[in-house]
Amino acid sequence: MRRTLKSVLVALAASGALVACTTTTVTRTGGGDVVSSPQESSAPRQEVNARSRAQARVDLAAGYFSNGQMSVALEEARRAVQLDPSFADAYGLLGLIYMQLDDRREAEANFSRALQLAPANPDINNNYGWFLCQQPGRERDAIVYFQRALRDPLYSTPARANLSAGVCLMRIKDYSGAEPFLRRSLELDAANATTKYELARMYLATGKIERASFYYGLLSKSSEATPATLWLGLKIARAQGDLRTETALGNALRNLYPASAETGWLARGAYDE
Repeated sequence: MRRTLKSVLVALAASGALVACTTTTVTRTGGGDVVSSPQESSAPRQEVNARSRAQARVDLAAGYFSNGQMSVALEEARRAVQLDPSFADAYGLLGLIYMQLDDRREAEANFSRALQLAPANPDINNNYGWFLCQQPGRERDAIVYFQRALRDPLYSTPARANLSAGVCLMRIKDYSGAEPFLRRSLELDAANATTKYELARMYLATGKIERASFYYGLLSKSSEATPATLWLGLKIARAQGDLRTETALGNALRNLYPASAETGWLARGAYDE
């Protein structure tokens, strides 16, 4: 049975005792589409039809990607490129698929082609930034692309790019750089559990325990209890010297997720993991 983090904490109290960060959104303008000005003649019907068919393939590929059907998603995205080699969204989706398949060379090539065709596309910039963030030593390069995404006033999911930037900077322990991105992300999307989790984790890492406890409290109200959230709560309680809550969360972790990595860390006393 699924249990929210709040229900676990309430039950514990009664007994005395949160990536990414990518999007498969495809755009019908701004993603490399050919848009005619009033002075220009309309695009040839063949070109319009090619873009329409390519868009349909991209939509299919995005659906398969979201469902974890990578081989079919890859096939559909490749067909989209064959139908319309100038369609940035198709290359951007191929980049995501290859990133998921851990083919860094192909992911890099396709993201680069997508950005050549649509350098200001915010979704492609965000996704390429997240790709770079996975490469050790390229985290700061990634921030450039998150910021490009955020410069677009029509970007529909700026909270995601802010969250991605914050998490990326936390990976290199630049907590002062991460904080404004994470706080802005929460302002834009107050319901995002991942942002609350990352804020709590960041403040714990910087020794600001009361702030960590505050954001963990927000997280616990609605989020499912996972090994990661229970482990974070346990570490915050430990930092506060709250042995009762620490013990209770440790018991919950062992009972709910006995095979998790976090339960193994608890057994070894590896609280820095």
